[in-house]
Parts: sequence; C-alpha cells; structure tokens
Amino acid sequence: MALSLDAVLIIGLFIFTCLINLPFGYLRGRSKKYSFKWFLYIHLPIPFVFLARVLSHIDFKYIPIFVLAAIIGQIAGSRLGV
Repeated sequence: MALSLDAVLIIGLFIFTCLINLPFGYLRGRSKKYSFKWFLYIHLPIPFVFLARVLSHIDFKYIPIFVLAAIIGQIAGSRLGV
C-alpha cells in the first residue's frame, strides 16, 4: 500500500517543522522566560514553515498538525541540554 503524494508531503513537512524548531527550542530553553529572545526563538521558525507549506501546496487545514510538530520540536530542543 503506497502513500499518496499529499501524505508524503505532510509527513515530510511535519519532520521539517520538528527539526527546524529543535535549535530554537534549545536556545529558548536557555533564555530568560518571557524575554524578547524567548519570544523571538518561539516565533522565528514560523515564516520558514509557512513558506515550506505554501511552496508544497499543502492545504491550510493541516496547520494544526504543523503547530503540534513545532511544539514537539520546541520542547525536545529545550530538553536537549538538560
């Protein structure tokens, strides 16, 4: 049973979103909570994920999946150095 192209793109973008958020989560975990840097590290990867989603023509109804991937990447990144 082969995966459709849409499924492969969604899985790939999920992994991309997790991976791009890892270093930002690491940096966020080392900055003062609610500081400018903390806020920046959370929001800086968003344009990259948005651009990847738009360029791959993935529908906006999958955004909650990518939000979940971003949260997973941020949390995993913040726990890397612990």
